[in-house]
Amino acid sequence: MQEKEWAAAACLGDEDAFYMLVSSQKRKLFGIAHSYLKNEADALDAVQEAVCRAWIKCRKLRDPDAFVPWLIRILINCCHDELKYRKRTWPHPAEAAQEKTEMISVYKLDLELALERLKPKYRDVLMLKYYQDMTLTEISRVLQRPEGTVKTWLHQGLKQVREHIRKGGEGYAGEV
Repeated sequence: MQEKEWAAAACLGDEDAFYMLVSSQKRKLFGIAHSYLKNEADALDAVQEAVCRAWIKCRKLRDPDAFVPWLIRILINCCHDELKYRKRTWPHPAEAAQEKTEMISVYKLDLELALERLKPKYRDVLMLKYYQDMTLTEISRVLQRPEGTVKTWLHQGLKQVREHIRKGGEGYAGEV
């Protein structure tokens, strides 16, 4: 109940209410950003950018009850913007992968590559469902799509991930 009051006050320009509302969601926001960007510094930058954009546009939000899904949508858009920027400016993914020093499971690497190859709409649904443990109803609010559409995207996304992993993993893991 307190979040609804904070959201209503934040939409009227109350800076403290906005701060309290964003603070209550900071772990979730960071988790979402990190699942997209796979880098702590970039994830923090994306969260900061999303919060700034939300503060600027907050007074235009018609339904304060939709504040959290709206903020998550802004964050996802910030992550998409950063990923597009990386594609334009960073070296080839194979070169960037060689620079990583941490050990990554072959299966995790296959999954990450499969997710990167998906259309953004499928990747968004899979990230929110399996990395953030959101329900289909919550995802449909965040993405502003009907629940049936979200279910279809989830099914199609999982199907494509399975195909990518099956094709990419034959060399060392065999057929699944």
